[in-house]
Amino acid sequence: MSAPSVLFDAPGPRARRLSLIASVIGAVIILGVLAWLIWILATPRVSGGVPVPAILDPVRWDIYLDPEVWGAIGRGVVATLQAAAVAAVGAILLGIVLSLLRSSSIAWVRIPTAWLIEFLRGMPVLLMMLFILLVASTGAFWAVVIALILYNGTLIGEALRAGLAALPRGQREAALSVGMREFQSKVLVEFPQAFRQMLPIIVAQLVVLLKDTSLGYIVGYNELIRTMMNNLASFYGNRYLFSLFFVCLIIYLAINLSLSWFARWLARRTASGGRKAKRGGADVDPDQAILVAQASASARQSGNAPGF
Repeated sequence: MSAPSVLFDAPGPRARRLSLIASVIGAVIILGVLAWLIWILATPRVSGGVPVPAILDPVRWDIYLDPEVWGAIGRGVVATLQAAAVAAVGAILLGIVLSLLRSSSIAWVRIPTAWLIEFLRGMPVLLMMLFILLVASTGAFWAVVIALILYNGTLIGEALRAGLAALPRGQREAALSVGMREFQSKVLVEFPQAFRQMLPIIVAQLVVLLKDTSLGYIVGYNELIRTMMNNLASFYGNRYLFSLFFVCLIIYLAINLSLSWFARWLARRTASGGRKAKRGGADVDPDQAILVAQASASARQSGNAPGF
């Protein structure tokens, strides 16, 4: 016999009956909405006095029998992943540099870096892409990549800085006691630990970076969305818009969910020093995790953290 719960009373017969009724009603509503949606998609329409085939009609999907379509989709996927990969490497490198400069003990290094970070964080990514494209004339690819590097590099840098500040004081004191300088202690002792601690947050931010490559549509970069929703739709006609949208959605979901799964797996692996952690943890939220790390660091610095 299981022990009684201390958080809430066990539901009685009436509560269980009401819960069952509510579950059945909810399931019926969901099935009804799905049936209505399928009926809408399977019903022919009239647009401008001209009969239009239903969205689920095979004539709206025969575009995928053309190998050229899949070739164009493949080029769009490659362009998206290429921009995301270059931007990810640049953002991580920039984040490392900014985290070291932002945590410097030299005021004339730390303060201008903080101003720069706040400026880059406050500028919309799309506006940054347009500025780089119009002012620097770099071309669509580098406008997308540089803007993603600048914006995501600042967020990664703040995550790493929070990780450095959240480390126990004993790490630096031990390094200084064996003759290391402050910069050597930060680079050789503290930073590797902070990077490992914040690695799941960095991966989660890279997932956001990948999704932000879709903003390249506005500046003329032929990533996945522009390739499918603009180029292919213009060439084959508007009747294929929904089928192109649906396949584009599936591709993005497959890529982003795979990266999100990798971020959660990495969070479980690094949560216990490389040992497998329990399943069922919450998704990694970069902003929330940074705030938690900063709060922990502030508590240590003020002398209120346990063990000090």
